[in-house]
Amino acid sequence: MHTNVDTLFENLWTDYLAVTPSAKKVHELLGSTQQDDVINDHIALRTFNIEKVGLEKLAAHFKAVGYTECGEYHFDSKHLYAKHFEHSDPTKPKVFISELLVEKFSDELQKVITDIVDQVDEAAVTAENFIYSGTHWSIDSDTYKMLLKESEYAAWTAAWGYRANHFTVSINYLAGFETIEAVNQKLIDANFEMNTTGGLIKGSPEVLLEQSSTLADNFNVKFSDCEMQIPSCFYEFALRYNKPDGEVYTGFVAASADKIFESTNAR
Repeated sequence: MHTNVDTLFENLWTDYLAVTPSAKKVHELLGSTQQDDVINDHIALRTFNIEKVGLEKLAAHFKAVGYTECGEYHFDSKHLYAKHFEHSDPTKPKVFISELLVEKFSDELQKVITDIVDQVDEAAVTAENFIYSGTHWSIDSDTYKMLLKESEYAAWTAAWGYRANHFTVSINYLAGFETIEAVNQKLIDANFEMNTTGGLIKGSPEVLLEQSSTLADNFNVKFSDCEMQIPSCFYEFALRYNKPDGEVYTGFVAASADKIFESTNAR
């Protein structure tokens, strides 16, 4: 397990950039080429609710560097469960970890997921690099397509494994932008494809959080039988509002997050 939170996020960032070339362009567009100049609101990771690799196993890597559990979320239509974690230092990114409720799906999907998790070495799960280690298994393109028919989330996780699914620009700390609309317009003008599921902006000042996101880059994955371009990772943008007590809202809104998940849908 990592002992340093900053090193952990640097490694997650490097891994994310390797399959998300548009992320660097986002930084350049918003006036920065250095990761440190854009404050990261949160990252998200995906997994399966099988004990060996479940949500809590991923969370342990963050708890080891000072994170604590702060909220839980249910996504009934997608059959997902999630929690978010915050660091004792509020300037560190929040972490959103979700897991697929595998038992809610067909026997065929359950068998595929069980088989790939069986290929993960127990020791790998606690290794320092696990949360940016990618896949620990081999699947073919037909299996990916089969998973995709039942669950985009299952297919994405089977293809990409363990890595940050997205990073998130904190608009609250972004120089030169007061609103999420201004950020979105800048991205649209630069020809970034945006996630418009449920509207370009998810959430509202009333729920204390507004979010938007690009659509995931298409990037080559090596399946056991071929290479294929599929959606990789995306970039999110978040603007947080103050609660009645004057403190900034640090949680998540399930209805909005539900739509953000669709940023990795094929197009």
